[in-house]
Amino acid sequence: MKICIYGASSDKLAQEYFTEAETLGTLIAQGGHTLVFGGGQGGLMGAAARGVHAGGGGIIGVAPRFFDEPGILYPHCTRFIYTETMRERKAIMEEESDAFIVLPGGIGTYEEFFEMLTLKQLGRHGKPMAMLNTRGYYGPMNAMLQNTVDEGFMSANCLDLFKVCNTPQEALDYVLTAETVTGSIKRLEDYHK
Repeated sequence: MKICIYGASSDKLAQEYFTEAETLGTLIAQGGHTLVFGGGQGGLMGAAARGVHAGGGGIIGVAPRFFDEPGILYPHCTRFIYTETMRERKAIMEEESDAFIVLPGGIGTYEEFFEMLTLKQLGRHGKPMAMLNTRGYYGPMNAMLQNTVDEGFMSANCLDLFKVCNTPQEALDYVLTAETVTGSIKRLEDYHK
């Protein structure tokens, strides 16, 4: 399976975030899976890639050509796909992947998560999605999403489109065993009830 991870590019984070990201990468490699990611060598993206590399797994990096500067991109990718724009980067990452795991991150990670969640809600993809909730990072976001449901802005069914996981193993197990959604018309109707 090709597993896409989204996550922080910052290196100014608590060590536990890096440890969990690298552990996830190691588990991906040990399972014989391939990592698809944004190509950066820093932050949680780089930590996950290091875990995959140490475990001998495949790594597909995807990044705009303007990121190709010294010290920015991860040097040990099995394959690297250069794009012209960030939008093209996201589209290729989606196409290349069979599942998504969202690590803690900032606005770029939020944007990637919400785009994939919106596309899944609209029936445009049916791939499993998990959030790795290291240190309870996504608790406030999940509270916001529950409030969105409670206030009537979103169907409660949308909360079933992804799973919040507390460990790297739980996140990986979920995306490996979750059913890929097919029959998008019925699914789309279900999520507008």
